[in-house]
Amino acid sequence: MERYRILPHTADGKFQAFGETLEEAFANAALATASLMWDWTKVEPKVRFAVRVRGRDLEQLLVKFLGEVIYLMETRRFLLAGVSGLKIEQDNGSYRIEAAFHGDEISARYEIFGNVKAVTYSDMRIEDGDCGVCTVQVVLDM
Repeated sequence: MERYRILPHTADGKFQAFGETLEEAFANAALATASLMWDWTKVEPKVRFAVRVRGRDLEQLLVKFLGEVIYLMETRRFLLAGVSGLKIEQDNGSYRIEAAFHGDEISARYEIFGNVKAVTYSDMRIEDGDCGVCTVQVVLDM
């Protein structure tokens, strides 16, 4: 199964990410976000960050989760190479994610070719598919 697909957009970045589960689709959305800034397949997984976010609904959860990719790059000079152990749980009417981000620090070995400023709610879709394919669609402010 294809992990994600970059979609045409006039001014910003847009993608759909896929998975057999919603967790897999969210993890692939993190990789799609990274792919608009660097080639995550070339980043060595030397550093690990535990990621925990909460949201009142799945949309807010996805925005906050993808925001962690941007936040860690800007504050910790971290480039995402992979996501593992991602779990989405519902808790008292809200949602939470726990996952591990694997990657490396920014260095001359890695080319940064894009700048994502923020994750938006514009045209966002989260489809927890009954036929074994979950899809999330996201527009990023670039």
